Amino acid sequence: MSDGQWWFCLKHMRVEPDQGCPNKDRLGPYESEQEAAGALQRAAERNKAWDEADTDEE
Repeated sequence: MSDGQWWFCLKHMRVEPDQGCPNKDRLGPYESEQEAAGALQRAAERNKAWDEADTDEE
């Protein structure tokens, strides 16, 4: 992978560069450290939207 990619580690709950935990324990890659830092918030927002869409279909 190229330099400049960032990941959010779910095991350690922190942002990591390419050199870090195995990808199975991380969200990403992201283009910036700041983007990676917001990974959990974005995931929660997407999950909420998907849950609401599922409720609307019922």
